[in-house]
Amino acid sequence: MTGRWASAVPRRALQPVDNTELDQPGSEASGAEQLSFGQHVLAFFKELAAVIVGTVIVASLLRGFVGQMFVIPSISMENTLQVDDRVVVDKLGAIKRGQVVVFKDPGGWLTGVTARERGPIGKVFQFVGVLPDTSTEHLIKRVVGVAGDHVVCCDAGHRVTVNGQALDEASYLATGSDGAGVRPSAITFDVVVPTGDLLVLGDNRDHSRDSRCHLKDVQPGATKGQNAFVSQDLVVGRAVAVVWPFDRRHRLPIPDTFDTVPSGNQPAPDVAMITAGPEASC
Repeated sequence: MTGRWASAVPRRALQPVDNTELDQPGSEASGAEQLSFGQHVLAFFKELAAVIVGTVIVASLLRGFVGQMFVIPSISMENTLQVDDRVVVDKLGAIKRGQVVVFKDPGGWLTGVTARERGPIGKVFQFVGVLPDTSTEHLIKRVVGVAGDHVVCCDAGHRVTVNGQALDEASYLATGSDGAGVRPSAITFDVVVPTGDLLVLGDNRDHSRDSRCHLKDVQPGATKGQNAFVSQDLVVGRAVAVVWPFDRRHRLPIPDTFDTVPSGNQPAPDVAMITAGPEASC
């Protein structure tokens, strides 16, 4: 090309660039490539340690504030939950009637239960939430009454009622070898749940030490039957699903029968109102 357009391209731009300085031993590029094998190994383990520490911190935060896994130790929730099932517990949601919840012992509920001891590594994995919690300081039951609810067993049809509404519990109560469902309760009771508390029952009523079994308990410094109810402060969270064994995985939704239960007495009483039969001791 000739003329003024040709002069617009500077001659220096067409000259080759000298890159020899990038290959000099003292340059940054060559220095990065000349790390020793030991330095590479050290760098790898530093990055690995950072990843592990970060993972442990995140897992611990999730376990402490979001969710946790527990292993079922007894038959009290059959057939909904079976021994050695692994359940995931949500710690964020509000507690409602019909939910299956994990909670700490209100006092005197757990007797003669022995925990399966894990080794040191197992305890670490349990702490960060990789393995389920096997401790025996927790229980798992179904919430039947919340603060202010009037819960009675049983009506003329042998059903538990909540605020005058009879519950159809056939979908979750345990069944016997003949296929028939267990009775809602062999213990008669008439209670109003106090403020801040829950009334909980196992799905396998004939083999569950739950609220019914403590309606006549007398403990130092407490009113009669006070520890029959679970303070919401003791609730770890709601069990949302069985995740293991794989062939038993399923969600744990609120049964439809609780949808039509009317609201209880508000404000709820500060002290529980309890009437219980002589068999109220498990």
